[in-house]
Amino acid sequence: MEQTMRAAQYHKESGKVLVRRIRIPEPEDGQFQVKIVAASLCHSDLMMDQRPDSLKHQPLTIGHEGVGIVSKIHPSAENKGFKLGDKVGMLTIIDSCFACEGCVVHATFCTASKNGGPKIQGLQADGVFADYAVTDWQNCIHLPENLPIERASPLFCAGITAFHAVNKCELQPGQWLAVVGCGGLGQLAIQYGKAMGLKVIGLDINDHMLETAIKNGANATYNPRKDPKFFKAIRKLTGIRGCHAAAVFSDSNAAYATGIRSLTFNGLLMVVGMPDKPLELPAFAVSTNLYRVKGASNGTAAELKVAVDFTARHGIIPDCEFRELDEMPQMWEEMAQGKAKRKLVVLFGNEKSKI
Repeated sequence: MEQTMRAAQYHKESGKVLVRRIRIPEPEDGQFQVKIVAASLCHSDLMMDQRPDSLKHQPLTIGHEGVGIVSKIHPSAENKGFKLGDKVGMLTIIDSCFACEGCVVHATFCTASKNGGPKIQGLQADGVFADYAVTDWQNCIHLPENLPIERASPLFCAGITAFHAVNKCELQPGQWLAVVGCGGLGQLAIQYGKAMGLKVIGLDINDHMLETAIKNGANATYNPRKDPKFFKAIRKLTGIRGCHAAAVFSDSNAAYATGIRSLTFNGLLMVVGMPDKPLELPAFAVSTNLYRVKGASNGTAAELKVAVDFTARHGIIPDCEFRELDEMPQMWEEMAQGKAKRKLVVLFGNEKSKI
């Protein structure tokens, strides 16, 4: 039996991602080994360039968006509703207890973690850009039959983050949602919003992204850079001084200013994008207009199935560009330079030949 596998690993000294052969990981207590079918690059993977000191060890296998097939089960993880050969998707925070008060909110807040956890795979533990990966069984869900496995990996960070951002706005059908930042997450958020019966406005400084937003169902789009008075158009369109909620997916403070200006009274600002500098909000406007501020991330393992089942039920499929693992150094550069227009997905085995 083969002992080694291919893996894309980040090297702190050079700041580069290289593909090399390493030992195949074995599942430990409470874990599955998963044969990876598809893994996708996420903008947050680039955090290793920005925070190299956070690496627990290196070189480190990158990636936290992955789907695959259960290939080994540790005896302690048997009879948990999974079997060899099952197609699964997974969250990638390992070594949490999945039972404490912190884990109910998010696994990174675990107060009773094991093995020095919790750890984020792809940042603090080896990730999923490899032929095989290991994960705690509680992280896994069965993939719906009508969800193509080769296109499913972006859902396990980008997709579920976009879903939770929209869902946790707690809007009613017919209400208005502004999506600020119409990149990968924003485009998914537009589709989720429409599937929930919302009226959606897309806001971005890139006209190409706005064209895609219309194709994905946005009721209207505005470019704040070209139209500084966009908020007046939104007030006229909605008839209620603005949108009931604004979900901001861009990582700039300017985007948050756009989000605030798009809101109606008592509107909700959903925080998703993470600017380098502290978030600045106009206190007078927040106070006098009774704005509310809330955050969303990729959620918990318990919330995962709800998000993925909703996605499959409504036929929401990420827009993907398929690559080979050997192309990872080039993919990394494209992502860092902002040149990636679609989700960059590596297919393993012979999956690419089936596309």
